[in-house]
Amino acid sequence: MSVYPGFPTSAASVTCTALHYTWPEGTPVFEDLQVAFGPGRTGLIGLNGSGKSTLLKLIAGQLTPSSGTVRTAGSLGYLPQNVTFDTQLRVDEALGIAATRTALHAIEAGEATEENFTVVGDDWDVEERAIALLSSLGLGSIGLDRTLGEVSGGESVLLRLAALLLERPDILLLDEPTNNLDLRARRRLYATVEAWSGVLIVVSHDRELLDRVDQIADIRSGEIIWYGGNLSAYEEALAAEQEAAQRMVRVAESDLKKQKRELADAHVKLARRKRYGQKMWDTKREPKIVMGERKRQAQVAAGKHRVMHEEKLTEAKERLDEAVEAVRDDAEIHIDLAATAPPPGRTVLTLRDLHLVHGARVQGEFELRGPERIALVGRNGAGKTTLLRTITGELAPLEGEAVAHVPLRFLPQRLDVLDDELSVADNVARFAPGATNNHIRARLARFLFKGARADQKTATLSGGERFRATLAALMLAEPAPQLLMLDEPTNNLDMASVRQLTTALESYEGALIVASHDVPFLDSIGITRWLVLDGELRDTTPEEVRDEPITG
Repeated sequence: MSVYPGFPTSAASVTCTALHYTWPEGTPVFEDLQVAFGPGRTGLIGLNGSGKSTLLKLIAGQLTPSSGTVRTAGSLGYLPQNVTFDTQLRVDEALGIAATRTALHAIEAGEATEENFTVVGDDWDVEERAIALLSSLGLGSIGLDRTLGEVSGGESVLLRLAALLLERPDILLLDEPTNNLDLRARRRLYATVEAWSGVLIVVSHDRELLDRVDQIADIRSGEIIWYGGNLSAYEEALAAEQEAAQRMVRVAESDLKKQKRELADAHVKLARRKRYGQKMWDTKREPKIVMGERKRQAQVAAGKHRVMHEEKLTEAKERLDEAVEAVRDDAEIHIDLAATAPPPGRTVLTLRDLHLVHGARVQGEFELRGPERIALVGRNGAGKTTLLRTITGELAPLEGEAVAHVPLRFLPQRLDVLDDELSVADNVARFAPGATNNHIRARLARFLFKGARADQKTATLSGGERFRATLAALMLAEPAPQLLMLDEPTNNLDMASVRQLTTALESYEGALIVASHDVPFLDSIGITRWLVLDGELRDTTPEEVRDEPITG
């Protein structure tokens, strides 16, 4: 349990008191959680399954606590992780201003009825505000009368955000808001967050977004620990904490060894005294009553001595347990994938005069050679996923050809390559039918599926676990993939899972194509070539990607 470290006094706030929440199958998420959020931008982070989205839903009233209370002072807006709209709705209906617009237009046309004036209320400028807001979010060309069936997934997220902002909430909750946004849309959302002056709580794994918050709230084991500053400041503070925790473990381990030695020495000394006393008794060198009293006193002293050392040993064990508990177990993947390396200079992929089903093109001939690492960037709807699925053979091009010259594997956004009814080990066996069960389990242990964890049914896995299982199935496949393609791999991953993916890709020696809007992640995996798909496939630079203007 933890409460907020102190915010400026304001009417807007969120307070959770003695909050308990348990999943229907009985798994506790929060037990007696006490936390409050005041004005400022809070980044809510934690491992997948730690309860981040659950807490937002409890605050938003989407879920009901098992016990305890959630109180909000001020109006609230909530942007869920998965935004869905009726595609038949008009934009103004999605924004919640259709009735007001209709009444305004009726008044302008001469229908100055009391009903129309009541509908408008004080919102005489709602249409202008809506158009200006859409423009600031890069949606100025959409128009209020278009239907939602004509907008992309990323535009739908921004539309939902625009609808919330039009309501002028005091409290804004955002759950993974950048997942489906391209780089331009992300920057517009960053600007919105930076300008926010009320209470804002954002769940995200987006480094650039989390570097724009005022404080980090880290959920771990049902409790919240606060850190002042943005994500970079949090990571520095956490690194210092963990270094100190590791030192405490070493000190506690040394103390435990010392107490074990002292207890062993005490047992040796007591055994010697016992043998000496028995010898004196046997030789009867002193009166029987004197020897009996000495024996009794020795037994009492021996008992006290033993108890004292056993208590010290118990205390040392407890100190070690406490020290170990303070060290985080965000384990990393450690694997050897030498078989994935293509021969030097080998042509891995060839694209010739490719015309994709949704209009994008690859003019002339494009070749991927050796272990190149390619970042595929571009706006939502540009055709990045279509290109990857065309390379795999799932989609046929309208013209041209895509030829992979080496074994390839594809990690889709939906992570739908596993059979939910099979265990993790059995799923990997599907991709490597020639491998023995022992070999599969030994390799899975490197992906953090050790012992019984490899027998978990895939349907029961958390988001991060499912991602690791899917990655394991693809990377351990036979024949070993020498071309690996990933489509928005960091979407829905917590920070620990992103680090695990990065370390896994460090071990991968084959060619890599990653479609992503997550520039910090792309920077971390050693990209050697940047390609942009904007109608045609062309080379670009990381500087051009970062500096692309957000207008238009």
